[in-house]
Amino acid sequence: MELRLPTVIGHRGAAAQAPENTLAGLRVAAEQGATWVEFDAMLSADGVPILFHDDSLQRTTGRDGLVAETDWRVLRELDAGSYFGEAFADERVPSLAEALNLLLDLGLHPNIEIKPTPGRDVETAVRVVEVTAEVWPRDRQAPYFCSFSAMALAAQRALRPDWPSGFNGLRHEADWQERLRALGCGAYHLLEREITPDLAATIKAAGYGLVSFTVNDPARARALRGWGVDSLVTDSPREILAALAA
Repeated sequence: MELRLPTVIGHRGAAAQAPENTLAGLRVAAEQGATWVEFDAMLSADGVPILFHDDSLQRTTGRDGLVAETDWRVLRELDAGSYFGEAFADERVPSLAEALNLLLDLGLHPNIEIKPTPGRDVETAVRVVEVTAEVWPRDRQAPYFCSFSAMALAAQRALRPDWPSGFNGLRHEADWQERLRALGCGAYHLLEREITPDLAATIKAAGYGLVSFTVNDPARARALRGWGVDSLVTDSPREILAALAA
């Protein structure tokens, strides 16, 4: 499969300027010049893929409870914007289908992080792939997936081996190449502080793409790119794009 990574990927939309994992955040990312956006896809209690990061609803909606125990008919009515600011009051929790359709309208490309709640790795991957296949046109560049869950990535690859993916890591592990090879991943996603010039050179020499998250410091962004990092996932696409262009 062909893997074409962009220089900058908006993190959960544009999480420094708009509420994360919302349609408003995707719009702001597009306004700021991002061409790709990363967002988290998890399942409601009744199996609907939605954009959400935490297992708990509390941080971004103010509601007690767990995503995995709440049906879509309830989730879709929750205010996921007021926590960020009054300008985003009543911004709703979106479904994956709604988000993908908006990306098509905006000309953005999806980096879908499969984000299973405990025990739902395979189920989440299957439903995310099914919905993406229903929405994403065959004549567009293939959607891109990533996850911290090896089980989810294996399920995604089993269903759609023609769709590219990356393996997420908070820490660099010695067996990283074996993991990527086993899962058929074309890229390694690493927490930015884990990356060194030597490590970046090793990963690139092995033929893998390298994605760094979450990069919000302009000087660090320039350094990472100088070491060969392909993509920088950032909360502030405009600022990082400007820093790289300077």
